[in-house]
Amino acid sequence: MECTKKHHEILVTAFCGLECTGCEWKESCGCEGCVATGGMPFHAKDEPCPIAACAMSKNVSFCGVCRQFPGKLLNDYSFDKEHGDNPPGQRIENCKLKKLSMEWR
Repeated sequence: MECTKKHHEILVTAFCGLECTGCEWKESCGCEGCVATGGMPFHAKDEPCPIAACAMSKNVSFCGVCRQFPGKLLNDYSFDKEHGDNPPGQRIENCKLKKLSMEWR
């Protein structure tokens, strides 16, 4: 069980399902992802990212395991016309895949 938990922690770098490992901002801004930084990725100034804050307040490891998944907040971020995912909804799909991979372990 401990091995699975540790492996799961490595896979989840962002509560919302973004994939931080290939992010262009990771190296240039010294960002470690919102999970490792307690919800304070490079773009957070004085307050945690709202999605990270929501996940942490519900004590979930990432949005995909929340009972309210995907929820309005995650949907709003994922499908935002200016700053949303490309393709739209990608972080939601990532959460679904991460949850499925956990269930197979």
